[in-house]
Amino acid sequence: MAEPGQTRFQVSAVRLSGCLLCWSLAAAMITAAVDAVVEPRAGWWGAVWSLPWWLACGAALAWIVLRVREKAARRPPYGGTRSDWEQAA
Repeated sequence: MAEPGQTRFQVSAVRLSGCLLCWSLAAAMITAAVDAVVEPRAGWWGAVWSLPWWLACGAALAWIVLRVREKAARRPPYGGTRSDWEQAA
């Protein structure tokens, strides 16, 4: 059985990476809207515009890896008990 401290860290890491994913997607959509409406001509705008999209990709990868690790840490029950998936089917 996993230690409670380790499980709490994994849950918080999954939540933090999920929040980072959501906020970076929001920032990416805002910068895309600014680019479409205002059409900035500044030279640095290309880096600022693409940064949230790269951050969203990295956060999505981190969230996927952390979520898979979290799911793998939770073992299915052994014995006669049925899981939620089996009961739903």
